[in-house]
Amino acid sequence: IRIPRDWLGYLRIPFGNREGYAACNQEGAGMAHVAGHLGVEDLQAGYRGSDDATLARHYQVIWLLAQGRTCAEVAGLTSFALRWVEQLLERYNAFGPGSLGDRRRGNGAAPTVLTPALLAAVRERVRQPPDDGGVWTAKKVAMFMAAELGRHVAEQRGWEALRAIGWTIQRPRPRHAEAASPEEQAAFKKSLPTSSRRKRRAIPARRSRPSPPTSTGSA
Repeated sequence: IRIPRDWLGYLRIPFGNREGYAACNQEGAGMAHVAGHLGVEDLQAGYRGSDDATLARHYQVIWLLAQGRTCAEVAGLTSFALRWVEQLLERYNAFGPGSLGDRRRGNGAAPTVLTPALLAAVRERVRQPPDDGGVWTAKKVAMFMAAELGRHVAEQRGWEALRAIGWTIQRPRPRHAEAASPEEQAAFKKSLPTSSRRKRRAIPARRSRPSPPTSTGSA
């Protein structure tokens, strides 16, 4: 049975002792009920990491509601109609994250790589050092995502994933030359100015001229 899209907001779908129709209280004034398909951090990651503008806005609405905001507050913050926010929440509660976004554009379109589930896995993985030690880079994150997805992931996606979860890439520097590896020491020496690596030539001390003899005889 094909259900018209406009009817979705009026469907009564049970959630334990609660109902999807009552996800938002009367006039959107009370705290909304958000199904636990994804955590607050994962919803935020979906909002920040989505390449599709419509999907990102949908994640933003559910993320704000999951923080405890009312439907009326979210409608005011996002400039969406209150009834539209209520319908989106009901759809999310019933069908999960897959119901978000403009589904009319999904015909043949490739899904975004940075899904909330993948970003959650990245967030968990980067809490530990990478396999080869050192620090996490965009390339290493992309390799991890490729292993998770079973296909190639561009390095740019690794950088986008780090940005989505709030990480910044930093290059570590050894505190002193003794703690650096031979390669790092060689690179450090090459980076020094040429003049600083040359030994200064010693300047000989100037010899004082002998003073002329003085006469001790009386005139």
